[in-house]
Amino acid sequence: MDAFLESFLLLFVLLNPFILSVYLRNLVEELDFRVFAQHVIRAGATTALVYVAFAWAGNAIFEDVLQIRFSSFLVFGGITFLIIGTRLILGGPPPVQDIRADSDNISASIAMPLLVGPGTISACVLAGSRLDPLGSALAVAGALALGVATLLIFKAVHDYVRTRNEPMVRRYTEIAGRATALFTGSFAVEMIFQGIGGWIQILGGNGG
Repeated sequence: MDAFLESFLLLFVLLNPFILSVYLRNLVEELDFRVFAQHVIRAGATTALVYVAFAWAGNAIFEDVLQIRFSSFLVFGGITFLIIGTRLILGGPPPVQDIRADSDNISASIAMPLLVGPGTISACVLAGSRLDPLGSALAVAGALALGVATLLIFKAVHDYVRTRNEPMVRRYTEIAGRATALFTGSFAVEMIFQGIGGWIQILGGNGG
């Protein structure tokens, strides 16, 4: 698969608009479309800056600014993501609290931790390692834009069928979210092994 398409699809699947619509259930049900769209688009714009920053300077941010190795982040992020994916598949309670429609800063609550998380940050760093700066920026920004657009489509569909068959739509969304959580869990395991592999290379190099 082309590196651009692979990076694009990886980030989009990790964003998982199906699960996002479940996390944002309160906002979907209580806000009208215009207000909901404003908050989501504002959160997406903020998140895009973070994504591009990690795509362009991910390793430098971890090692020079945060003083940690990216391999350590992969292991910790993979474990966190694995727990989240497992809970989603088994139908446990959401790993984050519902966002209230009367919250002071809804956009920031959507951006962190729903859009910016260990999996998405890792995907951005990987995109930066595979592509040139322009290509990585287009890949991560495009995947985020598609995720936001999909979420807005869900909101529009919800508003349209609210008086018709809302329980069926919600049930379908939860099932689709659990199905895509299978990929989330698989990627989490891959993150853990990549982090362990990175540390093995570091220790092997020091030993040599």
